[in-house]
Amino acid sequence: MKLPSGIDMDLLLTLDALLDEQNITHAAARLGISQPAMSARLARLRRVFGERLFIAAPTGRGVLPTPRALALRPTLQQVLSGMSALLEPAVFDPATSQRTFVVALHENPALMLGANLFNRIREQAPLARLRFALPDPDTLFRQMEHGEIDVFIGIGESVNEGWVGRQLFTDQFVTAQRKGHPRGQRELDLAAFCSAPHLLVSSAGDPFAGIVDRVLAELGNSRQVVMSTQSYAMAPPLVAGTDLLCTLPRRLLQQFTTTLDLFEPPIELPSLALSAYWHPRNHEDAASIWLREQILRAAGVRDRKQG
Repeated sequence: MKLPSGIDMDLLLTLDALLDEQNITHAAARLGISQPAMSARLARLRRVFGERLFIAAPTGRGVLPTPRALALRPTLQQVLSGMSALLEPAVFDPATSQRTFVVALHENPALMLGANLFNRIREQAPLARLRFALPDPDTLFRQMEHGEIDVFIGIGESVNEGWVGRQLFTDQFVTAQRKGHPRGQRELDLAAFCSAPHLLVSSAGDPFAGIVDRVLAELGNSRQVVMSTQSYAMAPPLVAGTDLLCTLPRRLLQQFTTTLDLFEPPIELPSLALSAYWHPRNHEDAASIWLREQILRAAGVRDRKQG
């Protein structure tokens, strides 16, 4: 749907405010104009569109958008979003920016980096917003190319060879058990590890077999995986309330050492490398550079080089 000719920025903002507020007084206050000025803009909207876009609510409180007004909303949001991007200054000022940053990442890196990243952004850019989105392999490339996602954080899955990347950190796997576990504080040997009941976090594939089980199988051993969950966030409280063991990245589990004891697993497991990736179109964008710097700092990377 196209917006008609003769409509200007004032009318676009008026239409947007009325759709959100559904109250003339509140919409006028949001735009910083008087109620007579708002009424004049309403009249202009009716002339431009050739029909009323809002009617008085039957309760006498506020106004209701007509079906035509509601149908205009998607196009209106696209236009306003485009205007906002057009007017965004080339020099990024985090203190005044109202930008929404979108980072695509799975639950594990979100738990490891999320709080630190948000606190850094909030401290320097109090008006900005941060959105975490689950990456969809079928749409991630398009979203990165269209600027719908600023940065993807992952271990290399779904990465396009044309993207720019920077390693954030490497991490090792450790095994957790609850405080006061009947096993005690003894070092985990292979026999104890294999005979104990285990919780496995598996977001895809076999819910009861993962990298630990593949390594054990190569050694001619196996363990007892008696519970499985797709959620990394659920694992620490589940382990803390049961006699289950769970093997996950150290950076994740060390946040829960008030309720969990951590041990080196008795087998050699590959390290986990987490990286940040972004589209070349954003490589020199001031706001994107700033966001990437916050991600690097949240991950503990101290230099500013970003590829």
